[in-house]
Amino acid sequence: MRLKVQSTPKLQGLIEIPASKSHTIRALVIATLAGGKSEILNPLTSADAIACRKACQALGAHIEVREKKWMVEGTGGHLQTPDDVINVENSGTTLCLVMGMACHGLQYTVFTGDSQTRRRSVGPLLTALKNLGAEAFSTRGNGLTPVVVRGPLKGGWTQVEGITSQYLSSLLLSTPLAEKNSEIQPLHLQEKPYVEMTLWWLNKQGIQYEREGLEYFKIKGGQAYQPFRQRIPGDFSSATFPLCAAAITESDVILKGLNMEDSQGDKKVISYLKEMGARIQVVEDGIRIQGGELQGVELDLNDTPDALPAMAVVGCFARGVTKLRNVAHARIKETDRIATMREVLTQLGAQVEELPDGLVLKESSLQGRLVQGHGDHRVVMALAIAGLKAKGTTEITTAEAIQVTYPGFVDSMRALGANMQLESL
Repeated sequence: MRLKVQSTPKLQGLIEIPASKSHTIRALVIATLAGGKSEILNPLTSADAIACRKACQALGAHIEVREKKWMVEGTGGHLQTPDDVINVENSGTTLCLVMGMACHGLQYTVFTGDSQTRRRSVGPLLTALKNLGAEAFSTRGNGLTPVVVRGPLKGGWTQVEGITSQYLSSLLLSTPLAEKNSEIQPLHLQEKPYVEMTLWWLNKQGIQYEREGLEYFKIKGGQAYQPFRQRIPGDFSSATFPLCAAAITESDVILKGLNMEDSQGDKKVISYLKEMGARIQVVEDGIRIQGGELQGVELDLNDTPDALPAMAVVGCFARGVTKLRNVAHARIKETDRIATMREVLTQLGAQVEELPDGLVLKESSLQGRLVQGHGDHRVVMALAIAGLKAKGTTEITTAEAIQVTYPGFVDSMRALGANMQLESL
């Protein structure tokens, strides 16, 4: 599909932000491992979340889909052997978190994904799972999917690379059910707020563990997850796009469903935009943002790599220079987002310099044209925001990618007055 966006100087109104992908997937994993029936309220219904739901069903969870509620009958940790290969599609989070869970199955489970997921290494996670007693390997011996795992997960000691927090989160979620205690030492940990989110879920479950900051964990083995009833909060990663759209235009927008007390790292985008000059205030069950003139700043995006595409667009419309740094791990997402955003913004007329760990952007005048979305949902949505300020019409390919996390993105933006529409090719 192609997304066509025309210059829109002002946005106005109120929208509801979809539920958190990261919370939804963690809830599904824990509900699958728990005994009894759990209720996940307000889950995200997107391609990534549905991929995780199908993976959990393949491993033995019985899931009843109701309106704004998923009822999950868990396995009590006794996973069934899938009838077929589990295809996680575009969901790297599902791949990592469910791989760890599948190590409680006593027969082989095979995972694959789409073309982007098959390029994303899970080698460090495979090594850590083997260190903890599971059988885990890549069929091609290169750390990429297809991968195969089998339990039992016994416990023990391991280090794990932290270039993506998903490796550590996978171990933290799976090791409480291991036969004995586990000790985990993360190395070079990135995306720390996502680990705190995982720990929030463990705390809600009463899981026993010890920690030294985020540098060492000891998890008691032989534990069990309990059924639960939990509402999923709004997704700050998705909210980043309407927030940034409002910031660069003369807008007054309210985003509902966001909880500033939640552990999601991307709520830092609010601080970034405030620092650049946007007027933002917390209102009941949400955020109000008023756009206007912005000033370039230097931002450390280590905790928020998913925010890089949208913040790069904001940098094009801020006075002076904006530097986004310490976010080299944005290169191992669905695309190399540092290189990709440099490429597509340059095509629109932006002055962009690529750094090993980020981007430098100068205030620019953008001109709409046809650009590639590279099948990356966050790149597509970031380019849509750019199109609101670019002169003329911006057309973005592979717009179907927005289904991965924010299926209602175009409808939400249109509700605020954005001049954009999806077109089938």
